[in-house]
Parts: sequence; C-alpha cells; structure tokens
Amino acid sequence: MASIGDERLSPAAQLFNAPSFNCYVIAIMGCKTSINPQVIKRGLCQTLLKHPRFTSKLVNNFVKKGRKTRWTQTTVDLDNHVIVPEIDSKIEFPDRFIEDYISNVTKTPLDLSKPLWELHLLNIKTSDAEAVAIFRIHHSMGDGASLMSLLLAATRKTSDPNALPTVPTQKRASSHHRSSSFWWLFLAVWWWLGLIWHTVVDMVLFVLTILFIKDTHTPLKGAPGVELNTKRFVYRTVSMDDIKLVKKEMKTTVNDVLLGVTQAGLTRYLNREYARADENGGAAEQSPISVLKNIRLRAAILVNIRPVAGIQDLADMMAEKSKAIWGNWMGYIMLPFSIALNEDPLDDVRQAKATIDRKKHSLEAICSYACAKLVLNLFGVKVTAAITRRVLFNTTLAFSNVLGPVEEVSFYGHPVAYIAPSVYGHPHALTIHFQSYANKMTISLSVDPSVIPDPYLLCDDLEESLKLILDAVQKKHIDHVI
Repeated sequence: MASIGDERLSPAAQLFNAPSFNCYVIAIMGCKTSINPQVIKRGLCQTLLKHPRFTSKLVNNFVKKGRKTRWTQTTVDLDNHVIVPEIDSKIEFPDRFIEDYISNVTKTPLDLSKPLWELHLLNIKTSDAEAVAIFRIHHSMGDGASLMSLLLAATRKTSDPNALPTVPTQKRASSHHRSSSFWWLFLAVWWWLGLIWHTVVDMVLFVLTILFIKDTHTPLKGAPGVELNTKRFVYRTVSMDDIKLVKKEMKTTVNDVLLGVTQAGLTRYLNREYARADENGGAAEQSPISVLKNIRLRAAILVNIRPVAGIQDLADMMAEKSKAIWGNWMGYIMLPFSIALNEDPLDDVRQAKATIDRKKHSLEAICSYACAKLVLNLFGVKVTAAITRRVLFNTTLAFSNVLGPVEEVSFYGHPVAYIAPSVYGHPHALTIHFQSYANKMTISLSVDPSVIPDPYLLCDDLEESLKLILDAVQKKHIDHVI
C-alpha cells in the first residue's frame, strides 16, 4: 500500500483531539495462555504496523489559513508502544488488580510525539483468563467499529491459524412486494414523508437538547466535569445463545434484545437506588415507582454514516493489497429509554424494538454529522467540541453493540477467552458496550465510581434482566405449545 504521507484529520478526528473532548478507545482481551511479548511484536509488525494510522503521529503545520493538525508518517519503535510490566504472580485479588491497572493507565494521556496507541501485556492469571492484553487507542485514529474490525483482522481462527474470523453482517429488511404500481407508489410516498417528518422532529429535539433539554438527574448521571474523572472498567459475560433464543421467539434483532435488557437493567438499578434513598431519608413526597415514571433518560449512540470496511478488506489493507475506506465519519442519535417497572419482562424488548424501528426511519445520524461538519468549518474546533459535549452531557449514557467473531480466535497465536471494549473521555458517567464473541456476549461498563460506586450491582441487574426476559420467553413458548 502506498504511503499516505501527510493527511488532514477528519471532522470527527479534530473533535476527538479538542482539549474538552479528548476520547480514547480501550479494548481488553483475555487470553487462555500466557502471553509471549516477542511473538506479539512480530505479529504487530506483520499487521497493524502496515496500517497508516498506527505508523502516523499528529503534527501541527503552519499554513496560510492558520494552524492545521495532520497525520504524518513516522518510524515506530515497538518498545515505546508495547508495555510489559513486571507483576507479582502471588497477587491476592488479580481481577481487582487488572481493574486498578486499567484505571491508572487512563490517568495519563498518550504521548503526541508518537503514534497514538499502546498495548499493555499483563501475564497474570484472573478468574477467566491466563493473561490480559489491553489496547489503548486514541479515538481520533478511527471510530470504534472500524478499530475493533481492524483488531479482529489481526486475529485468526483458533481452529485454522490461516483463516480470518467470521463476523456476521446485519441483514437489511427486505423490500415490500410490489402488488401494483399505484399501491407501491403510495407506500413509497408515505415512507418518504415519514422519513422527512421523523428527521425534522429528531433534529428539532437535537437542537433543543443543545439549548436546554436535559435528562433527569438520576444516580446514573454525572455532574459537570465528569469526562475528567478517572473511570472504572468492569464487565460481565452472558450466553449469546440465550440472547439469540429471545431474538428468535420475539422475532426481533439482537440489538432490540440488548436495548431491552439495558432498559430493564437500568430500571432495576434506579428503582433500588431510589428505594434505598427513601428508606434512609424517611417519608418522601413520591414513591420510587412514581419517580421512575417521570424520568427522562436517553442514550447517545454513535452511528457510522458509511459502511465499515470488512475484516477481509482490512486484512488486505495490512497486507498491502488494497485500500480500504478509513476515517472517522460518525453521527449521533439520541435513543430514549422507557424507565418503568413492567409486569411483563418482554415489554422492555417490545418497547426497545418500537423505539429502534422509529429511529431507523430517520436521517438523524447523517444530519447530526453534516451539522457538526458545517459548524466546524464555520466556527472551528472549540465551538464544535463545546456543542458536541453539551449534547452528550445532557443525555445520561453512551451505548454501543459490536458484532464479533462467531468462532474462537487467536491473537498472534494466543487463544482469546473474551473481548471487552470501552471508551472514556466523553461527558458520561456510564458507558455500556455489548461485544459478541463465539457463544458469549460481554457486557462492558465504563463508570465514574463517584456516581456509580458499585458497578457490579449494575452488572447484576443487567444479567438478571436478561434471565427474566429469557424465562418469560420460555414460559410463553411452553404455554403456546401446550
């Protein structure tokens, strides 16, 4: 692949480099064997180091129109990027040690004089891995989906060391049958009118969120300056088969199920926190159930507005065979959650599906990206970052769901036990990522411990919500058969 030389930053990359919006991607991989650092370094030389972003640093150039930051290729010294700390093998609580280690790593920004990534290799046995690899990558290098796809393109099937992993693709809904030209024309016009109307409504709400609409202050919402607080990263693994069963029986998508589980889990967490506050504070004007009904709680979701390069394309890019599309082109959508204690656990999935179907019929993500790019060109990075930060701060959490390999993979010969991605540096006290891998789904949380002091409770609530939904589906299926 030809050298890219100097390359200007995309609008999103410029935002992620703004002092008030300095974001990073974290990818934690548990390995089933101890890690050989030399093998990892040789593997990096053959894959990631052939990607231009991993061999480029940020350089400020002075041009006629002002100071511009660009990607400029440089020589990479792997010893400055691959960190292998000496660890006492007799640590009493290794899982806690890993969490503390990651939190401490995030306290220090990456060195701008070299490419903005690093890999920590920790040969310490935890409850579900023999060793742990931790990638830290600046968000300006790419969007989360592209970076995760790139990392997976550097892995191979455990069953076949020469084969790339298989990642499922999201299927598009099939088009309606054209029973007659007139009826099809009517449906098409109605569909376009709905798309325009939904887009206008969503963008009006987007603007109002910038101006004054804020989510309710709850035990999940951070205070001003939350993006500067050190985060804690925890995860929980659940069965992918359970999620697929709910999806099949309810005729929904995996994303519908995950958002339904998230809505139910957040409701359980908030209900317990308000009940606890009620007990500690004595009589209250409103019961916890009444408080829940009046909560406005939204998730900010980053959406790629261009197709993400496939694993094969990225593997070819690193093998210098092709040029896959790369960049950081993302728009935001704001997804509302219905916080209520539903008698039927399946209602959470039904509500999530209705909300997502409505959001799919809108150009909110494309319009939010276009508006951000316009503001960036007119007013610069500082104003755009301030507006973007305000939109995110006025919502409660960030959410994402990333499809992973359907079979077990190896990271340069090291079998992977789990993958847990996350981000930090944005103004949320809570970020929830779902990452599928083989027959597992990892629920990865990034939390501000001053807001959510015990994130394991929230993991419990999410796991229990999935169990209740699964039990309800199985009971419904049995009743239907009988």
